[in-house]
Amino acid sequence: MKQSWKPGTVLYPLPAALVSCGSGLASETSNVFTVAWTGIICTNPPMLSISVRPERASYPLIRESGEFTVNLTTASMARATDFCGVRSRRDVKDKWKAAGLTPYPGVAVSCPAVAESPISLECMVKEVKELGSHHLFIADIVNVLADEAYLNPTTGRFELEKSGLMSYSHGRYYAQGPELGHFGFSVRKPGTKKKKK
Repeated sequence: MKQSWKPGTVLYPLPAALVSCGSGLASETSNVFTVAWTGIICTNPPMLSISVRPERASYPLIRESGEFTVNLTTASMARATDFCGVRSRRDVKDKWKAAGLTPYPGVAVSCPAVAESPISLECMVKEVKELGSHHLFIADIVNVLADEAYLNPTTGRFELEKSGLMSYSHGRYYAQGPELGHFGFSVRKPGTKKKKK
């Protein structure tokens, strides 16, 4: 039997992402904060969205610059990720330093990425939808920064699964679990090999 609840945001788990914004590497001109409401919305062109409360200190930085970077997080970044979600730029002079994170120069955008992140997606805002408690930033992914530490030296394949990705579920952080299958495994004929990426 299932209980019926009032409408709520219980679509879990979600990526526990760090969003960096502003310009340059200095703490005075850039910031990093945690966002759970994010996701891919289109493949071609590659696009994603983030939802941000207008009260957040980083909101005007994104609104004015039209840029931000979404940085995936790992289990080793759990404390820093939580810190960036509960401490405001208004209260912490150098949030990067306080969280133990390193700003990394942007390539296609002026805002920094998070050096410790295995994948950083540089984005340019295309549209802003003022929905209610959150405003939705719809953006083009204009560049991806991938940490070479996860490149297989033999195959050249990027092994993101080895980074220890972290997710967020109903107020708690979790490490990624074991692989359960691969895309298309449910219809693969017995005896055929999985295609290498």
